[in-house]
Amino acid sequence: MVVNGFVNVVITTIERRFGLRSMQTGVIAGGYDMASFACLAPVTYLGGRSSSSKPRWLGWGVLLMGIGSLLFALPHFLVPPYKVAGEEPDDLCIVNATVSSSLKDESEEGGAWAVAVFVVAQLLHGAGATPLFTLGVTYIDENVSKKMSSVYLGVYYTMAVVGPALGYVVGGQMLKIYTDFATVDSETLGITSLSSSWIGAWWIGFILSTFLCLIVALPLLAFPYELPGAAEIRASKVSEAHEGAATKTAAFSALRELPKATAALFKNPTFMFLNLAGASEGLLISGFAAFLPKLIENQFAVNPSQAAMLLGVITVPAGGGGTFLGGWLVKRWRLACAGIIKLCVVATLLAAVFSFSFVLSCDNYPFAGVTISYNSPSISGGDRLAAECNAHCGCGPRAAAVCGADARAYASPCRAGCARALTRGAHTLYQRCACVAPVAELPVYYDAETNTSIPYEAINSTCSSECQYLWLFVFLSFCLMLFTFIATMPALSATLRCVQEEQRSFALGLQWIVVRLLGTIPAPLLFGFLIDRACRLWAAGACALYDNLHMSRYMLALALVGKLCSLLFFFFAWWFYRPPGGKNNNAVAPSAELPGHDKTNGNLPTVATIGNGTLDRSNGYCNQALECSDHL
Repeated sequence: MVVNGFVNVVITTIERRFGLRSMQTGVIAGGYDMASFACLAPVTYLGGRSSSSKPRWLGWGVLLMGIGSLLFALPHFLVPPYKVAGEEPDDLCIVNATVSSSLKDESEEGGAWAVAVFVVAQLLHGAGATPLFTLGVTYIDENVSKKMSSVYLGVYYTMAVVGPALGYVVGGQMLKIYTDFATVDSETLGITSLSSSWIGAWWIGFILSTFLCLIVALPLLAFPYELPGAAEIRASKVSEAHEGAATKTAAFSALRELPKATAALFKNPTFMFLNLAGASEGLLISGFAAFLPKLIENQFAVNPSQAAMLLGVITVPAGGGGTFLGGWLVKRWRLACAGIIKLCVVATLLAAVFSFSFVLSCDNYPFAGVTISYNSPSISGGDRLAAECNAHCGCGPRAAAVCGADARAYASPCRAGCARALTRGAHTLYQRCACVAPVAELPVYYDAETNTSIPYEAINSTCSSECQYLWLFVFLSFCLMLFTFIATMPALSATLRCVQEEQRSFALGLQWIVVRLLGTIPAPLLFGFLIDRACRLWAAGACALYDNLHMSRYMLALALVGKLCSLLFFFFAWWFYRPPGGKNNNAVAPSAELPGHDKTNGNLPTVATIGNGTLDRSNGYCNQALECSDHL
């Protein structure tokens, strides 16, 4: 909820509040993965030892996340109240005015230290969350039967998808509240949440998460070393490890044996290709989680709160349902390791097809001077926002886009040549705007208090979009996310099954290192770099307008290349997999026969007889067959 929900929702807001570029917010988003990468090896190795208490590692990690959330909200309290662009007299067109140096946006100066604080907070988030998806997963797997493991882990990972969805929804609602609501009444400012200069209360969610982390950490610290019955479950499990994996258990008791344990895992081709597939999937999931709200905002002209709500609605059924469905299919079809990887191949192929949803692109926003010309001759040698209609106004650098009666957006009331402003409730109406093209009939604003209708030439709101692709894009994104997350649980199950029992915690740690290093760490930087390249207008350090076609093509290229790489790696993981015995590559675990029946299949002995309570356990599938049959 915090890292993949709140943080991603507020990225656009903190860009405007502190004057940041997408590359800088990409560094902030990547801070979580950088810390997780640095902490994975020691945490999984030390926490995975037989003498370590996994719940204790989990509890202290959650407390560390709470501290990180508190620090993330800190910049809000270290800056003066937000100065709304457009509310000063200098933002109107004043004849023969000169631009004052004091008009320089103060957020430009404060951006660097804010980035540092946000990155440190994300580092604490990453360090605290490291045990959750390594030690937490193995703790569940060790304490439930092999038959039920996929279901429990499916529920666990479903919660990890519901969390970001909840973060999108709750964080989006917080953005409807003005950032300085405790000291400033937003209705007196003449702006609404639809105004381009609106800054929502991005920091509330992080204060909330600080208290939630404290509440969650206390019971986690109280869990025992292992749950009752864990010893019997551990004794009943039979390995499905890749045949080439180390047959002798590597000792996991001292750091000096770390290279030997690592080498044993690196010699497992199935494990390594699953790691690479996880890296390419992680790159896409991490990048789109951070910047998909920005894509929806700019492509379809919706405000941050609406974009967050849409993503929340998509993520709950698609991400959560796909994660749980993937785990359930493994159990329902009683898939062995090879069959699980085949399921990943099919799901990834379908996801690659739906990646073409990013072909959808709307026309560029009608922004005067950038995507559309002014209704006035331009000035030679001047900037593109200048025209004869506003040349004498002395417009400052602040951006507070307004929508003109001619359905064009202007960078500020001054750039629209507006000489008069009227504040009515949460709206600011502008009149005598020299740059706004004359229309047959001016729009009017009805003032309920005075029972009057006020005509205006511009208003501090966004112009409506005529693009009809929003809901089609939402549907295709839903399908893309569904099939992407269907593969996550099977991929995890395949990872746990293709390595030795004693290597599981460390194997997950190594996998997350590969995923972080090749996927989730560079992802926000790569996405941020390409999104910055699609910017058409910079204002106060942040991008005020993007080129929709370039942005959609960049996202399409990233999605297709990433999915095709995942498909290739999953295929190689299946191709090189060798089950115990080396002769049987069945995708489905064989069913157990009734006592007295002979079975000659694959690597079972010529006669495998169950009698008198004894069983030949030479086959790695025998125990699984017994667990999966209903009549035994």
